[in-house]
This record gives sequence, structure tokens and C-alpha cells, in this order.
Amino acid sequence: MTASLIVLAAVPLVGLLWGIVIYNRLVGDKNRVMASWSDIDVQLKRRHDLIPKLVAAVRQYAAYESATLSQVTELRDRSERSTSVAEIGGVESALAGSVRELVALAEAYPDLKADDAFLALQKDLTNVENTIQYARRYYNGAVRELNTRIDSFPDMLVARLFGFIKADYFELEDATQRSSPPLD
Repeated sequence: MTASLIVLAAVPLVGLLWGIVIYNRLVGDKNRVMASWSDIDVQLKRRHDLIPKLVAAVRQYAAYESATLSQVTELRDRSERSTSVAEIGGVESALAGSVRELVALAEAYPDLKADDAFLALQKDLTNVENTIQYARRYYNGAVRELNTRIDSFPDMLVARLFGFIKADYFELEDATQRSSPPLD
């Protein structure tokens, strides 16, 4: 009789401990997603701070490229107004493509290509783009872990009980960015 009472008392205690462990893992995953998004956000702000300088540098040498300059500026503004991860991902993907076009204009303007300020901006943008790429990978990995836990049994029971929701991936919208670059 005593052994059955101990078992009956232990079952709810084990269940409670199990729930606490799962809840804490879900909280940890959610916080990892939020922290990794913060890292991306910082890099996007760095890119946004460099864009006006890049536009000004190109404008000095290539005044008639106003359509490209306007597009870059408009996309930057749209990105800053965006609120969801999916929306930001789409706008940032287009912005990255426009910035690449803007930097590619240097090939047509030898004076611009040789300008020290432009070269420094180009180097800074390359560093920011690489950091964004790494941060995006980390963020998407954190999202994958959280979403998998939310969808997996028995974690899904605790996730639903406490209202954990899936996070959005930070994806590329531009299909050309998904393909491998052509080999020369």
C-alpha cells in the first residue's frame, strides 16, 4: 500500500517537472530567436546608415543614374517602415539587389571606382552584407529549433498551453539569390 501511494504521489511530481523543463526550453528557444533577430536588425540599420553615403558618392559621378538612386532610397525607407519579418525580408532582399546594382555602376565610372571614399563604403557594405548573411543563418536556425519544438510531441502540449507561437523565417524573396552564381 505504501509503495502505491509513493507512485501515485510521484507521477504528478514527474509530470510537473517534465512540464517545467519543456517550458524552460521553449522560453530559451524563443529568447534565442528574439536575440538573433536583434542581431539582424542591428546589421540592417548599419546597411541603412551606409546607403545615403553610397547614394551621395554615386550621385557625384553618375548623376543620370537617378532611377537606380531613387529606387535604393525608396526601398530603404520602405524597409524602415516594415513591421513583420516576412515583409522586412522581402524589402531587404530587393534592397540588397539594388545596392549591388548601385555598386556595379562603379564599373562604368572609372573615377568613382578609384574614389577612396567609395572604396571604403564598398568595403563596409560588403562586411555588413556578410554579417547579415551569417546572422540570417543563425536566426533561421533558431526559428527552426523553436518551430520544431512547438510542433513536436510532447512539447507541443506545453507550447499550446502557454501560447507559444511559431516564428517566421527571414527568407530571400528574390529567386536569383537562391541560385548559384554562374561560373566563369
